[in-house]
Amino acid sequence: MILDLDIGNTLSKWRLKDADSSEIRSRGAVWTREEWRPGSDIPDLDVVEAVRISSVARRAVLEETVSLLHRRVGAVHVARSTPEALGVTNGYEEPGRLGVDRWMGTLACYQLAGGCCSVDCGSAITVDFVLPGGRHLGGYILPGLRLMKESLKLGTRNVAIDPDSEAEELLGPGTRTVEAVNHGIYMAAVSAVNRIYSEVCDREGVPLPMLLTGGDARVISRGIQVPHAVWPDMVYAGLEACFPLTAAERAGRMSGAPRVPSPVSLEKIRAGLAFSMLL
Repeated sequence: MILDLDIGNTLSKWRLKDADSSEIRSRGAVWTREEWRPGSDIPDLDVVEAVRISSVARRAVLEETVSLLHRRVGAVHVARSTPEALGVTNGYEEPGRLGVDRWMGTLACYQLAGGCCSVDCGSAITVDFVLPGGRHLGGYILPGLRLMKESLKLGTRNVAIDPDSEAEELLGPGTRTVEAVNHGIYMAAVSAVNRIYSEVCDREGVPLPMLLTGGDARVISRGIQVPHAVWPDMVYAGLEACFPLTAAERAGRMSGAPRVPSPVSLEKIRAGLAFSMLL
């Protein structure tokens, strides 16, 4: 079995993958911590032969995790943000400072779609761009839905927005305070992503496919105005591309990869921008 870990500052996600069939056997999530309990926080390591890690948590968390795994598992692969990988050139002035989850997502999207816009809707909403040919432009970081609500100091009660809510409902005025807050932060998030995408595509002169991942991807997706796809395993797919361990991975097949959406024409993107500027 292969254990994939996506360690965030707050939440850590894991999945267990069959090394022979490449099938996902189980998955879960726990609060990020420095002391991991195999069999409770993560699967029993007796069945694990290799581990792949993407971590944006504090260095001490990663070091403790790797130390535990080295004692129990034969191979431990830790992803790093590098100046170049898999045909993509990192756009950061200091490549190592790019969040490795963003780097993994960007690499996965490029392997699947070539030039792309990668959007991760987690605690923060990150938007990254890679041009055809592999030049990573860098990106944008916005507060996520939960962080925006917490910034209003209204507590976390009723934070979650139902991912099955219709965009028309969420974009309308709220008639209760909770609704007004949820609709306001939703409007801020989707408006920012839509505008960022249009501005960058306009400036670079190329329409790009958009792919979304992260815990709030389903709900954010409902307010995105251009063709796009949701890819929950995007970060894991980056790990697969960087450290292929199964026959399917070595053949370039990434878990859960969606059909690549065809972007709208550059003319339509520019027309939408022009119209928004008249309002």
